[in-house]
Amino acid sequence: DAVGFLFEQDCKLVIVACNTSSALALRKIQREFLPKFYPNRRVLGVIIPTVEEADKHHRNKKIGVIATSATVKSHIYKKELAKIDSQALIIEQAAPKLVPLIERDSLQKAEKPLKLYLKPLTEQGIEALILGCTHYPILVRQIKKIIGPKVRIVSQTEFLPAKLKDYLRRHPEIGRLIGRHSGRQFLVTKLNKGFSDAAKHLFGKQVKFKLVKY
Repeated sequence: DAVGFLFEQDCKLVIVACNTSSALALRKIQREFLPKFYPNRRVLGVIIPTVEEADKHHRNKKIGVIATSATVKSHIYKKELAKIDSQALIIEQAAPKLVPLIERDSLQKAEKPLKLYLKPLTEQGIEALILGCTHYPILVRQIKKIIGPKVRIVSQTEFLPAKLKDYLRRHPEIGRLIGRHSGRQFLVTKLNKGFSDAAKHLFGKQVKFKLVKY
């Protein structure tokens, strides 16, 4: 429904910037929804680019993942990494308390659950850690403090913009359709004060949201 709504707003390309949605819905959107309703549009996810980035340094054979419970339950990272590097070992850890804390702007309360979630991974000697939720880079300083400097952090904020730029370069038929006049609109299906406060903290100013129904 959300993807269809964005296409109705004349978006030419939609990025499912959520690991859980990418894990559970992206394949169906690409294989069933697009061919039937929007054959000339494109929808991209965040899982495959992240797996490619995690495997870029081939010395990292023991890779930890923290993600939402639904993403971990899908084992999407294990499945996709096995396709490109059968020797790598993925160790998954669900971290259900982190997203609510971030969305309530309660980052100061995140250290305790972070230590709980990261301990099993560090005890198994992970060499790299995938932040398998687009919320988690907000906690990257606290994560670095807990896991130490030797573990490479794979954070989607650091490489996804370049991946998108490269995608548009390789697909000029999509790039030509995208406007060059920059701007941002924030659409939400539900709004509360805690969400607004968190957005203000993240962007450094009050964010104007538009409430939509679809």
